[in-house]
Amino acid sequence: MTDNDGKRNDWAHKMGDTTQESVSPDGVDRRGFLKCMAWAGTGLVWSFVGGIPVSRAFGSQVHGERAADFNFVQISDSHIGFNKPANTDVTATLQAALDKISADQIAPDFLIHTGDLTHSSKPAEFDTLDQVLVGTKRQVFYVPGEHDTSVDDGKMYLDRYGKGTKGNGWYSFDHKGVHFIGLVNVVQLEGMGKLGQPQLDWLKQDLAGLKSSTPIVVFAHIPLWAIYPTWGWGTSDSEQALAMLRRFGSVSILNGHIHQIMQKVEGNLTFHTAMSTAFPQPAPGTAPSPGPMKVPADKLRNVLGITHANFVARKHDLAVVDSSLSGAPIETHEARLLL
Repeated sequence: MTDNDGKRNDWAHKMGDTTQESVSPDGVDRRGFLKCMAWAGTGLVWSFVGGIPVSRAFGSQVHGERAADFNFVQISDSHIGFNKPANTDVTATLQAALDKISADQIAPDFLIHTGDLTHSSKPAEFDTLDQVLVGTKRQVFYVPGEHDTSVDDGKMYLDRYGKGTKGNGWYSFDHKGVHFIGLVNVVQLEGMGKLGQPQLDWLKQDLAGLKSSTPIVVFAHIPLWAIYPTWGWGTSDSEQALAMLRRFGSVSILNGHIHQIMQKVEGNLTFHTAMSTAFPQPAPGTAPSPGPMKVPADKLRNVLGITHANFVARKHDLAVVDSSLSGAPIETHEARLLL
């Protein structure tokens, strides 16, 4: 961490072409792959095998592949302090997701939280989050969401989680040969997210000394691709950052914010948005505006759960599979990819 003081397969790459059906060797057709709006994921178990990102379901094993170099988990949008009808106990559903992580047979090296830790940036909300996450007994890397910075421009967030970071909380670190970059795109909001020139300058410097063969993982709150600009679901200056990343052979970009799974593969860049542990949001353009979606109380844990994306380097397969916290079948909706 810096100091504040001092070949993807054709069927996945062409996923925007819904006129052609393809089936991966694992039996996941592209229509099934595009059904990636399941309101289910609260965490991703990511592994690296020979520098290639691989992910899987909690509690499952990857058969016939090399042992992973390491694993980490992504959670997002816990919105601690939210208590509206969409979910009157977001702490309990976050705890349920963390219980799944703790019960997994392969312990992750660390967790990544991709923002909106709290709902209103209140000290008590941050306290509750810390108390829940301490039970994971794993290091947690954070980036802020707009709900963590809207009250005081992120001062409280930085006081708690910004040690050793730059600017509004951006930073990088290396782990077992993989370079991780945490970006902040929620402070200079102009309809969509924005990174800002100081952060882009820092990113250029951070990447300058890395070989193109270095696997890269970028994580930020708001998606770094234009999912639905009408709702602010994108980052206005992300292309400048993506241009710097295109020379690398493997780049995984993890985001939250939209509370639903969408995935895009663009050359060597793989984009993935994670689900919330708090509540779902509508699919792009299917409601007058984004916001919490209420479901019947007895169905809530059916629409919050576990998400994993599989990338098998040997087979060049990419797929998304979801499972609910309750274990019930997941209601899925075919994604409209706005490429």
